[in-house]
Amino acid sequence: MITFGEWLPDQPALNNAGATEAKNVVAAMQGYRCFRQLSALSGAATNKIRGMFAGKDDDGSAALYVGDSAKLYKMNAATSALTDLSKGGGYSSAAGKAWRFAQFGEAIIATNFSDAMQTNTVASGSAFADLSGTPPRAHFIAVVRDQVMVANTHDSSDGNKPYRIWWSGINSHTSWTPGTALSDYQDVADAGNCTGLVGGEYGIALFDRGIVRLSFVGAPLIYQVDKLTNERGCAVPGSVASVGPSMVFFLSDDGFYLLRGNEVVPIGAQKINRWFLDRFQSANRDNVVSGVDPINQNVIWAYPSLNSGDGENDEILIYNYHLNRWSYAEQATTAIAQLFTAGYTLEQLDNITTNLDTLPASLDDTIYQGGTFFFAGAKDKKVQGFTGDCLNATVETGEFSPAPGRRALVNNVLPYTSSKSGQSPTITAAIGSRSRQIDQPTYGSTSSINADGYCPVRSSGAFHRVRISTSGDYDLLQGVDVDLQQSGMR
Repeated sequence: MITFGEWLPDQPALNNAGATEAKNVVAAMQGYRCFRQLSALSGAATNKIRGMFAGKDDDGSAALYVGDSAKLYKMNAATSALTDLSKGGGYSSAAGKAWRFAQFGEAIIATNFSDAMQTNTVASGSAFADLSGTPPRAHFIAVVRDQVMVANTHDSSDGNKPYRIWWSGINSHTSWTPGTALSDYQDVADAGNCTGLVGGEYGIALFDRGIVRLSFVGAPLIYQVDKLTNERGCAVPGSVASVGPSMVFFLSDDGFYLLRGNEVVPIGAQKINRWFLDRFQSANRDNVVSGVDPINQNVIWAYPSLNSGDGENDEILIYNYHLNRWSYAEQATTAIAQLFTAGYTLEQLDNITTNLDTLPASLDDTIYQGGTFFFAGAKDKKVQGFTGDCLNATVETGEFSPAPGRRALVNNVLPYTSSKSGQSPTITAAIGSRSRQIDQPTYGSTSSINADGYCPVRSSGAFHRVRISTSGDYDLLQGVDVDLQQSGMR
């Protein structure tokens, strides 16, 4: 069997032990599984969604918040509507600015840099209000130990300070006066602009040309700032995704990296970096969003490809950090986040759809249970879950030469594809063949799988690769076998 191995588009197709295409799939230990399209869970916001967040209060009640350029919303599970909870007058987010959120105790804090930081109480129905204590405006926000930390700031005294990191007083999200209650700030003046901030037991701040770690040490320093590297930084602010501060993923000028402890690990080099950078519409990098799906151990980056006519995100790059393998999908989304459901009764499911057959997930899916984690995107101004139908997939083997220097005729392809009860995917195969390495492969017509499990094909050449395409739900694409006959030199 020729297995569908690791997708390595930056490597030559010939004798590529992996896959030369892995579209609309996610990597598995042996092969690829389906990637599900987004399916709407909420009503529509006024403008495109540029940030999502879910929190829980002390009683365990979950609430889902959403921001667009002019408003902040809370999702109402009883109606699926996005209820406007903006402060009076709303907001004026500048183009390309996203809402970023943090929870401190039972307080939700939201920042978009353009407006004063906003706060609300988790699961309340009240409107947002300006955060008291005169905090700076900020691009990034996180909670580090017992303090709120922000970065890339603006305040009335000093104006824009893109290299500044500022933290609140100890155990207080409303104390922002430097020198009071352990509130203070630190300028990192030799690493460019801050492009990301990650919280936890310690803080990680990413800059254009460096990465620093902030460790709490108490008065008088408060935080010890250690530069982890000044050789590489984060080039795209929306590309920072993390599993706590110990695993931070980001896009640099030359590709994708993982910060693991003190070590910066290249994860895309010689694999997908060149493919991505040739495809990435960098002029619209402000639209990039990212997130980690810890259940499936995937990091997802949504980005605008060169095929995007309006510069909006139209593709998703997927990295499984357990398997160290990549894939991608054609899926538009303006925001990505780990969320908690607010919970639905059977009657409230009517707010999503009145037809059980068109629910975005099966009735026993945990997405309908209150407080249950789900991984979400935003599309068409709505909160959406990755719970829809399998996207039509395309996976290709590497290129093989049955007998070097000789041609071969491929007659049949036997796909190894598994499906679960109730699934009936459509599977087709096509052969890409060429006579010389300097030629481009020519694909014959697609052939559907017959009653014997074969896809009849006919293609002659010295070099061959197999393309398997699917529609409908399936479980795993594992690989193929080919039936071929060797022929002469010409």
